[in-house]
Amino acid sequence: MTDVYRHRVQIYYEDTDHSGLVYHPNYLKYFERAREHLLGVDELVRLLNEEGVGFVVYKAGMTFKRGAVFGDNIEIRTRVTSESEYRLIFAQDVYRDEELLVEGRVEMVCVDGTTKLVKVPESVCARLAKG
Repeated sequence: MTDVYRHRVQIYYEDTDHSGLVYHPNYLKYFERAREHLLGVDELVRLLNEEGVGFVVYKAGMTFKRGAVFGDNIEIRTRVTSESEYRLIFAQDVYRDEELLVEGRVEMVCVDGTTKLVKVPESVCARLAKG
């Protein structure tokens, strides 16, 4: 699970704050979109509807190096590791071309409909292993 998955994001005016930089919580939204594309929206919907399993954030952190601005095209580069049978760690870094803007780390766990911790589904592990 060490491949790098790339997801492009266009920065719009609405993404920025009064300083002209991307408003910091928006990076979490970009990370979420990248994870959805990586895992597959259809598979996430299937897991929820058929198996009653969903992902939730266990821990998240960001380190800001430079800000993206209106008009930028950035790339979320995601690497996934497995902490245990129950937790996936998404190292999600933001680049403008080859310039590192934000370092992100999001730890996810799976829960059932009662929010009980469950193992990461095999279908997810297989998809990540396949690259």
